[in-house]
Amino acid sequence: QLIHTIVSRRKTKMKRLILVLIASACCTAFAMIASAQQADQATTDAVIAVVKAQWAAEIKDPTSVAEQLKDASDDYTEFNADYATRLDGKAMSSHLAEAAGKASGKTIAAEMANPKVQVYNGNVAILTYNYVGVIQDKDGKTEPARAKSTRVFVKKGDKWTLVHANFG
Repeated sequence: QLIHTIVSRRKTKMKRLILVLIASACCTAFAMIASAQQADQATTDAVIAVVKAQWAAEIKDPTSVAEQLKDASDDYTEFNADYATRLDGKAMSSHLAEAAGKASGKTIAAEMANPKVQVYNGNVAILTYNYVGVIQDKDGKTEPARAKSTRVFVKKGDKWTLVHANFG
């Protein structure tokens, strides 16, 4: 009976230890999830801010291509509805944007609907959204602009850099 009592106490202690370990693991997991969600929210805010800054620069001065593409990587690539091929490199995109900036239409409003940011390994972020804007021609006539948009960012140091975009 003494052996039975000792074994029973050990089983009870072991069960308590297992419960404590499970509770600790759950608390750690919840803390890690909360931390990841905060980091993801910071990333979401940061990449959306990059896009909105680009739009603000374009609205302020359509010819300010250097300012608009300041957060793009030199090897930036883009698909868009204006060209039948991928645009390779920030230089090509800049050249074409400069020419387009001289066109008669000017963006006067730009909004991001349904934004979603997916973060991978803490250093890659994919932003998808619906672009909704208004373009004004030289005669003052306005027309809506819209696009389904995807932008891919890579974190270089503490800065989010745009490496690819698809507008259509």
